[in-house]
Amino acid sequence: MEEWILGLTLIFSGLILAMGILTSIPALGKSLEKLAKWLGRFQTIIGIVAIILAILYWGNLLYSLVAVIAGLVLLVGILPSIPALGKYLEKLAKWLGRFQTIIGVVAIIVGILAIL
Repeated sequence: MEEWILGLTLIFSGLILAMGILTSIPALGKSLEKLAKWLGRFQTIIGIVAIILAILYWGNLLYSLVAVIAGLVLLVGILPSIPALGKYLEKLAKWLGRFQTIIGVVAIIVGILAIL
C-alpha cells in the first residue's frame, strides 16, 4: 500500500517537472499537459507530501531518493524559509532544477514501477 501511494506521488511530481516535454507524446500529450498544469497549482503541497512519504517509507531506497529529489525541486520557492538549512537546501534545489525534465521523466518511470 505504501509503495502505491508513493508511486502516485512520484507520478504527479514527475508530470509537473516534465511538463515541457509532455506535448511530444503522441495521442496523450495534450491531455497530460493539461493535467500537469492543473497539478502545478498544487506544486508545493505535492513536494511536501513527496518528501514526507519518502522519509516515512524509506524501505525502498530508489523510490525514496527519487521522491526526495523531486520534492526538493518542487519546493525550491519555499526552501529559504526553513531556518538554518533553508539557504543550503535552496542551492541544492536550484542546482537540481537544471535537470528538472530528466528528474520528472525518472520520477514518472519510478512511480509506475512502484505501482506495479
